[in-house]
Amino acid sequence: MIMHIKNILNVPNSSEAFSFVMPEEQLAVIRDFEFATPVQITGKVANRAGVVTLTMQITFSLLVTCDRCLKQTVQAFSYDAEHLVVRFLHDEEDEENYVIAKADSIDIAEIALSDLILELPTKLLCSEDCKGLCPQCGCDRNLTECSCMNKIIFD
Repeated sequence: MIMHIKNILNVPNSSEAFSFVMPEEQLAVIRDFEFATPVQITGKVANRAGVVTLTMQITFSLLVTCDRCLKQTVQAFSYDAEHLVVRFLHDEEDEENYVIAKADSIDIAEIALSDLILELPTKLLCSEDCKGLCPQCGCDRNLTECSCMNKIIFD
C-alpha cells in the first residue's frame, strides 16, 4: 500500500490514518507459519513539529503447532511499530533507523511486512507452562502423569 505523504511532510501538526489488510501474496514470503486470520494493519503518519513518524499496529492470528506437545491451537498476536520518516539521509549508515520517503511516498505494506517478519515468534507453545511429550512413551504430560520420567531419574 503506497501512501503519498507530501502534505504531511510539508505541514506541521498534520496526520493521516490508514487501515488495510495485508495482501495474501505478500504474506507468501513468510514460510513455516499459517495465518488463521487476515493480517490487519492500522496506524497513522503524523508530523509533530517537523518530526514525521509512522506508527502502526499489526494484528493477526496464527495456527500454531506447539513445539513441545504438538497440539494445534490458534493464537492471537498484536505488535506495535514506530518509525521516523525522512525525505533523504546525509549518511547512508543511518538507513536502517529511518524510513525514507522517496518521491514523497512510503510503502506501508512493505514496512509492515518487515516488522511482522522480525516479530514472529521463534518458539511456538500452546501455553507458557506446557510440559510437552514424554520422551520415553510419548504421552502428553499436560494430560497425564507417566512413570517413565521417574524411571529415568532414579535408574
